[in-house]
Formats: sequence, structure tokens, C-alpha cells
Amino acid sequence: MNRMPDATLQGRRVKMGVIIPTVNTVTEPEFNAMRPEGVTVHITRMPIHFHPEEDGFKGLMEDLEIRLNEFALFAADVVAYNCTVGSMACPPEMLVDRMESVTGSPGVTTAGSVIQALKTLEADRISLATPYPDAVNQHEKEFIERSGIKVLKMAGMSFDAVEPELGRKFAEVPEEEIYRHALSVDHPDAKALFLSCANFSTAALTQQIEDTLGKPVITSNTATFWAGLRKAGITDDIEGFGSLFSISP
Repeated sequence: MNRMPDATLQGRRVKMGVIIPTVNTVTEPEFNAMRPEGVTVHITRMPIHFHPEEDGFKGLMEDLEIRLNEFALFAADVVAYNCTVGSMACPPEMLVDRMESVTGSPGVTTAGSVIQALKTLEADRISLATPYPDAVNQHEKEFIERSGIKVLKMAGMSFDAVEPELGRKFAEVPEEEIYRHALSVDHPDAKALFLSCANFSTAALTQQIEDTLGKPVITSNTATFWAGLRKAGITDDIEGFGSLFSISP
């Protein structure tokens, strides 16, 4: 019989509860590929709230609380809201406060994790590559720059689709195309590259792109997983997913 020693009570160090968008099929395999020994990842899903301010964030908070109660039931050690656009549409402290108050565990969001990662890397000027349309990129650029980080160059992608098919298409972009897209936004003055979108298969390319560009590369999923691990006290040096995992905030 096959055994999973790191998932037993004796071997497990941290249970991470992760909320992802309903159409996301990338986060779960990427987190499991990156996870160090003794860390288990437990996924639940909820719809993206693109404009949560329209009802005063009521719908978002209600949806969020349902999932957070699930995490409280199995006593997650750390919780993550893993959606780039969704976490940028809400004041970061509002999300984290609700996550931590319901579960009693530390919480991280993708938006907050990205900013934390870039500041830890001392990257105050970056390039940005996404699968998003221009309007979403502009909103993301404004969010990042409010944190004092300048976006020097950015580019998205174009798809003949609308939600929810659009979100599914993000996950289907071939790695070779993502690699070319990433290199296309490099700027000589950028100190790091950010590959945005939790449903964009970028984690496995991070180290290769870093080696090519000679500068740090983070993704929505590497930043969120790194921040979640650090919040839970896990500081393992994880190889193959960029230099971010070799440093602590």
C-alpha cells in the first residue's frame, strides 16, 4: 500500500486552506508541486466578485464566510484567498481581517502577497505580464503603484471569449507562449517581473525566466504560497520556483 508520510499526524507540519475561483484549475497542482514536506494544501472554491463594492462588499463577505467556516472546522493553520483580481477589488485589510476572525488562523491574499514579495525583493520598479485585457491590467497597475512600486512595462493577452470561458482559457495557454509573453515585457530598469493571475500556468517557468533575465520573477501563485508558508512559520528553501523561496520577509 502506498503511504503519504507527510500527511500523517506525525509528519504534517501545516494545513493550508486555500480559496480559489470556481474556474481555477492551476492553483491546486502548482501549490502541490511547490509544497515542502509536511505541508498539506486543502482547496475550496467560490465565484469571483469583480465589483464587490456595488453592495458594500456584503456578497463577497457572505461567500467568503461560508468557505472560511469550512477551514475553521478542520482547523487550518493558515488560510489564503488566492485570486489576484478578486483580492485587488477589496481593501486588503478587510479580506484579511475577515479571514482571521472567522478561522482564528493567520491569513494571506494574493494581492497582499504580491506586494509583500516585491518589497521583500526590494523591487520598486517592475514589469508585468498577464493574460488579462487592457482594462484589467490598468486597474492592476494602479493597485501596484499605490504601494509605491512602479510598473515600467506591461502586456496582457487577447481571447475571443467572455467569463466563465475566458477564465478557463487563461489556464490553457501553452508554456512556450507564456515564456515568450514574459520575456516581451522585460524592461532594462525593472528589478523584477510579475506574472499575474492565479489561473495562469507560470510557476514551473519561474526559474527558467529568472535565469534568462537575471532578475527575480514572481507569480500570483508563488507569491501567495510563499507568504502563506511564511505566515505559518515554514521557511524551507524550495528550489525550482524562483529566488523568492530562498528569502524570508
